Amino acid sequence: MALFLEQLLNGLATGSIYALVTLGLALVYGIMRILHVAHAAVYTIGAYVGLLFFNLTGSLLLAVLGSMAVCALVGVAIERFVYFPLLKYPPFVPLIASIAILLSVEELCRLIAGPQILTFNAKLPFPDFHLSGVTVTSTITAVYCITAAVLLLLWFITTKTELGLAMRAASQDMAVADAMGINSHLIVSVTFVIGSAIAAVAGILVGIYFNQVYPTMGAIPAYKTLALIVVGGLGSVPGAVVASLLLGMAETLLIGYANIPLPRDALAFIAMIGVLMWRSQGLLGSR
Repeated sequence: MALFLEQLLNGLATGSIYALVTLGLALVYGIMRILHVAHAAVYTIGAYVGLLFFNLTGSLLLAVLGSMAVCALVGVAIERFVYFPLLKYPPFVPLIASIAILLSVEELCRLIAGPQILTFNAKLPFPDFHLSGVTVTSTITAVYCITAAVLLLLWFITTKTELGLAMRAASQDMAVADAMGINSHLIVSVTFVIGSAIAAVAGILVGIYFNQVYPTMGAIPAYKTLALIVVGGLGSVPGAVVASLLLGMAETLLIGYANIPLPRDALAFIAMIGVLMWRSQGLLGSR
């Protein structure tokens, strides 16, 4: 029983990290209908910049804030200089450009920081605690708390503020939103700022959680998050979160606990195929 509980807690932590990475992708798709694969590149940049600031200052708070600021600028730059000029073309054109950005960032990180794995030895200011004979480390506690705080803040912004109302209006129909006096281009930029800042937090958390930062750390999240937003329902942020948590628990319990002979990273695509066959709108998506 203790082993099952330990694997369940690890699965929730993994799913929480998936949720943080997927949030930005779901937000961007909800408004621009673009598969923002380059979000994984922003996530990688967030991990490297966070590690750089932490090594320079010794402060994890400054590392997080600095990484969020840099990633927000990178996200807006991608939107302004890559996606916006390509909106007049078919959707696959921005997708190809997004993949190119991801590959370019991987190579830049390899050239600048080296191909080796860097360690992220930071102590998160959260306590350890014991639950039914299982020790929950400070890192897992931090993942739970930070993910919950980000989700609550995002829920508040999108449902209780004028900015959130404008974001929802732009996601439904950008042309009508413009006609109603909403600056849709500004809303899109703000969405990229929010999503990219969350990606920075996710990158730092993953770096600390696994104690490693490396150039291709965004490769697997790049395609796994695409599967997750399909499973959750394209454009549905709550669906993306639910799908992420379910996938994290499924990977840990089925592969790590039940020893099912399947590749760990295949489960996301198995779930996506099942959803497309029996519920094409996703878990929480609309028809």
